[in-house]
Amino acid sequence: MKTFQQIREAIKPKTKGKVVINKKIDRVPVRVEKDAKGFHVYIDGDFLDTFKSQSEAEKTAATVIKELS
Repeated sequence: MKTFQQIREAIKPKTKGKVVINKKIDRVPVRVEKDAKGFHVYIDGDFLDTFKSQSEAEKTAATVIKELS
C-alpha cells in the first residue's frame, strides 16, 4: 500500500521554471518560480497559485503563512 508521502510526491508537478525565491517565512519553506505563464508559489512543497508579478507572489505567500499559523 502506498503511503501518503508517496502519493503526494507522485502528483507534484515537475516544473521547469527558474527558481526566483527559495527562503523560509516563519520557519515555513517558500519557493517562487518564474515560468512563461507567471510566478508559481509553492508553500511547504505544495502549489499555491500563479501570479503575474513577483512582488504579488511574495506578498500572498506571506499573507497565507500568517493566516495559517
